[in-house]
Amino acid sequence: MAKLLYVEDNEMNRDMLSRRLSRRGYEIIMAFDGQAGLEMMRNESPDLVLMDMGLPVLDGWEATIQAKADDSISSIPIIALTAHALESDKQKALECGADDFDTKPVDFKRLLEKIEAFVGS
Repeated sequence: MAKLLYVEDNEMNRDMLSRRLSRRGYEIIMAFDGQAGLEMMRNESPDLVLMDMGLPVLDGWEATIQAKADDSISSIPIIALTAHALESDKQKALECGADDFDTKPVDFKRLLEKIEAFVGS
């Protein structure tokens, strides 16, 4: 069973997506801000990270940059999630080091396909 770290500050988003992914057999761990997300990446070794970009304390953009600069966690795939659906937002996420990008509200089927491409079903 793949372990996914979901870094999201919105409780409703966390609850909805984490329950749907759990029903698909994924182990879900959560962080509520970018700094806590980085710490959990180091301590929990998730197979993949779903990173909201608009986070308190340390935003998802900077958390992704720091994760990819840290050799101990840089190989963990990160899918950036944001309500900003512009092509420039996708480009920015990829430039920060995200391995993929998806928009919110989440299209669950599309996101699941992206997750499975990294960790399998």
